[in-house]
Amino acid sequence: MLRFIDVVETDTSIHIVTERVQPLWSALERWANKPAKSREEWLIWGLHRISNALAFINDACQSSHGMVRVESVFISPSVEWKLGGLELMSNPTDPAAVLYSMGERARAFKCPEVHKAGWGALKDLNVSAIDAYSLGILIHIVFNVKRDSYDQLPATAEPPHPPPTQAQKGAIPNALFPHYKKLLHPTAAARLAPSAFLAVGTAPGSFFAQNPLYRICEALDGFALSNESEKNTLLKTIKDSTASFPPEFTQHKILPALLNSLGHGGTMASAILPVILALGKDLSPTEYTDTIVGPVVNLFATPDRGTRMALLDGLPEFADKLDKNMVVNKVWPNLQTGFTDTVPVIREATVRSIILISGKLSDRILNNDLLRHLAKAQLDPEPSIRTNTCILIGRLAPSLGPNTKAKVLVPAFSRAIKDTFVHARVAGLMAMMASVECFSGEDIATKVLPAVTGSLVDKEKLVREQAFKAMELFVKKVEVYASTLPETVAVPESTQSVPGGTSPPGGFGSSPAPTGSSAALVTSAAGAAGALAGWAISSLGRKLATSEAQGTLATPSSLDRSVSAPPQSLNTPTASALPSPAASVSTLPHHGKAMQLGAKQPAKSLPLEENDGWGVDSNAADVANAWGDGDLMDVNADADDWGAFEEATPEPVVPPKPVVSPRPVRQAALPNKPQSATIPSRASTLSPPKAKPRASSPLASPGVGVSDTWGSFEEDAAATTPDAVEPAKNMSLAGLSKEEKAAEMARRREERKQKIAQLKAQKQG
Repeated sequence: MLRFIDVVETDTSIHIVTERVQPLWSALERWANKPAKSREEWLIWGLHRISNALAFINDACQSSHGMVRVESVFISPSVEWKLGGLELMSNPTDPAAVLYSMGERARAFKCPEVHKAGWGALKDLNVSAIDAYSLGILIHIVFNVKRDSYDQLPATAEPPHPPPTQAQKGAIPNALFPHYKKLLHPTAAARLAPSAFLAVGTAPGSFFAQNPLYRICEALDGFALSNESEKNTLLKTIKDSTASFPPEFTQHKILPALLNSLGHGGTMASAILPVILALGKDLSPTEYTDTIVGPVVNLFATPDRGTRMALLDGLPEFADKLDKNMVVNKVWPNLQTGFTDTVPVIREATVRSIILISGKLSDRILNNDLLRHLAKAQLDPEPSIRTNTCILIGRLAPSLGPNTKAKVLVPAFSRAIKDTFVHARVAGLMAMMASVECFSGEDIATKVLPAVTGSLVDKEKLVREQAFKAMELFVKKVEVYASTLPETVAVPESTQSVPGGTSPPGGFGSSPAPTGSSAALVTSAAGAAGALAGWAISSLGRKLATSEAQGTLATPSSLDRSVSAPPQSLNTPTASALPSPAASVSTLPHHGKAMQLGAKQPAKSLPLEENDGWGVDSNAADVANAWGDGDLMDVNADADDWGAFEEATPEPVVPPKPVVSPRPVRQAALPNKPQSATIPSRASTLSPPKAKPRASSPLASPGVGVSDTWGSFEEDAAATTPDAVEPAKNMSLAGLSKEEKAAEMARRREERKQKIAQLKAQKQG
């Protein structure tokens, strides 16, 4: 029946407020264009609603409606038929019943008894007699009569009221037609009452019971009392038959009933929610917000995991309908508990759902609370959760604050790149590529590229291919950034000029790196190695204490050492203690393979376990002045002689004209091709495998194998010598007696002293 809402009474009238409805005639005209099957189902369902209302009036109220006609039937927004027109409703046994005085004026359908004896004849009849006959005429009209021919009533409505024939059936369904004839029976006692008509139609397999709209409505009315199996069956039926239902029926009949059940919670909420979200797709945004959003959001507070999972899975359907205030205050406080759930499926679904509401989270939540959860999620035991977390961070990157980007993105992606799960590593690379605009050029060069390079040799081809793509992208970005940088930011210093070269490149107050021809060093492997070695030696020397350097420079006897001897000690850190490249070339004999040979003939008197890590015997008597006026070696010690270094056939070396400074100067920068320097001194600056700082002689132990990586530099030095002179003639010490060795060493010392004196004289001149 039509739902009553309110009433307003004035001195002249009474206004009754009901639910929003429309006349049946309007709905019939609109449904005329619907498919025949759908229209028939709707009409039969509507007749059930009217029969149900009449049965209530006749049986429960013991009254007669008295005016069952098209004008008394209305259609609700859910296309459900509602019986109104209660103006004549009264009890026929009441002598003052309105039915008797107003029936004629209301143009009510007259049953055969009224035609014969007037309205007063109803006093002796069953209360349902007039309503049953009117219901039969209503069935004929809704199936067969159009609005413009409304007055064309069936022949049985006029005396002598013959029963309807099969030819007069029209569009009335065959299953309904026999009962339709009983409703129009001319004898009141044999006439089928509305309650009996309802009972027949709802019997199993009958015309009402087979109607899908009727079945859905009956199941929804008893949904709360149904068992779980019946509820699941109904939900499956609704989900499968939604397309065949009238949209109005779905939105305004089924949906409110399911939402009402959803509000009660319980274990069925997880099964009801997907159906509700599916039915709500056809609602307007306003209707969706008013009808669905509120009840659904309240479910986030439920502890039931099934409901929580259904909410997370269905979030894409309604996330865009949520406003920011609702997300911050109602959704997020309950949603974040999913990050710490003990069930992995809930944790993963929670991670996947964040991107849907990220745009409506506050800055505090986005840059603090959420990232704390994601940091823990990257350590989750489940690889899929770690992978999805990395993807989520990549998608959130543009929304993060500047400081958050700088602190979070590179560590997060680097962690993913090192993950044991291959797809997590790929996700880390792809997320880093997607977030490239979030990194500055300097960050890409110093942080991003180092993190990616390890993936270039990943064991999985999928990761390697993605890593190469990432490197290509980042290198291009760095190239663009580097093109905006100045050529140099170094300020030239007024330093003492060095003959034959420039100041050492790089650090600690040195002049800018050499340019011009020196830049050609990086075009070859040997040149690059030389450049790197020169920088390393220079930098290491500048890290030593100044007091140590001063103590070494004050030793004048260093000029009397052998030509092949290394620098005096490690206490001479600065480049000023090193001879110039020109002087080294002119005075040194060829020993390009000395380090290799030394490795082949280890010294027996210097065991590694007793030295100080640099290959020097700490118990030697001359440690304090290892390179003084004494001999370079003990001529009486056959095992320790330098024969191994002298056995190599000396190659002709063309020394330059001796034009150098008489006093030590700062080490010159590397020229076009690196000049040879004293090999032992360079070797002594390299960090040993186990070293403890001592101020002893830097002579490397011959027992330690050191590869000769400097031979090419000596060959280049020989090739660049400007003037040709006679090659140095050094007699091999191999096979000589002790006396002969002592004589040869004395001769060499005297020769070196003469050369030094000559250099001093040239400098003073």
